[in-house]
Amino acid sequence: MALAKPPVQDNAHAAALALLERAPLIDGHNDLPYVIRMSRSAKGDVAAYNLSRVHEEVDTDIPRMRAGMLAGQFFAAYVPPNHRHPAGFALAQIALMRDILRLHADVFRPGLSAADVALAKAEGKIALFMTIENGSALDNQIDALDAYFGLGVRLMTLCHNGTHDWCDSATDEPRHNGLSAFGKEVIGRMNKLGMVVDLAHVSPKVMHDTLDITTAPVVWSHSNAFSLCDHPRNVPDDVLDRVAANGGVVMATFVPDFISQASRDWHKPAKDKYGKTPEGTDYAKAEAEIERKAGPRPKATLPEYCDHLDYLAARIGHDHIGIGSDFFGWVNPDGLEDTSVFPSLIAELIRRGWSEENLEKLAGGNMLRLMRAVEKTAA
Repeated sequence: MALAKPPVQDNAHAAALALLERAPLIDGHNDLPYVIRMSRSAKGDVAAYNLSRVHEEVDTDIPRMRAGMLAGQFFAAYVPPNHRHPAGFALAQIALMRDILRLHADVFRPGLSAADVALAKAEGKIALFMTIENGSALDNQIDALDAYFGLGVRLMTLCHNGTHDWCDSATDEPRHNGLSAFGKEVIGRMNKLGMVVDLAHVSPKVMHDTLDITTAPVVWSHSNAFSLCDHPRNVPDDVLDRVAANGGVVMATFVPDFISQASRDWHKPAKDKYGKTPEGTDYAKAEAEIERKAGPRPKATLPEYCDHLDYLAARIGHDHIGIGSDFFGWVNPDGLEDTSVFPSLIAELIRRGWSEENLEKLAGGNMLRLMRAVEKTAA
């Protein structure tokens, strides 16, 4: 994986750097803990992985997070769909994130509330927020939410690419017509605890079910606009039209197939009808065969990503959008190669005429407002 291209050095880039000096930048989703877990050399050992050096083969490490000027980062305890021991895997990933905090206390501050972002920025640190990506980690025990909250988890993505016992996924066969009765109980408990409900990965029916019952704003931590790219993981307009009333935030993501319709269409021969790769597929071989027939894969780009932000801003308002990279050590769009690129993203929006006020909302202001509302609901 290539490092980010040198940013365009113009007035917009200088203005972006100045803006991020004063305004907190929050990324809503990054899978670094899973990258460390799957590393052939580190095998989940944070010290062996050595976050202090640049890892050119992937996209996230401390030097490039510093260059990206992050003030808050949501790291995911991702649990693979159909994992035999989902709770145990989630706990192992939480332990890994606690190791990051322990070994790099000079860089990261524990993120437990919205207030920690300002504190981290004042200290020259990054607030590390722990999340669970896939509610199967509850093992169908509602009280597990309380335990995870006690360990520091402040957001949970209800499912991942597979439907589980209480929540239908956007990329799998539905089994519950949305949320089951237990799933609705989960929403209530998360509201009571002050844990952010994340609707990335869920089916549109689950999105509507949740918006019907939640007493706190909800987030899509890494999803784009379905109208611009018809991947099932993106948010359809009828859901987007309910976001403002809820006070929610859609955090646009860098995943190429969620940005670029051309990239999504190119990949379709290797995907099932829900847009995911069938289990057991040799992905490299499948891509080589597509390239043989259809030519090189179309690349998603930073300007295309900003088109999603423009669309979302027009549809739901500048108060309800954010950034959720979903960096996970794979292929990224041109201009969005790694965690150093956030100033370049802001610079592109400055060139498009975005105001400083709206850029500050996008960078982190909207997510901070949502977090404070979730905390107030719990209190």
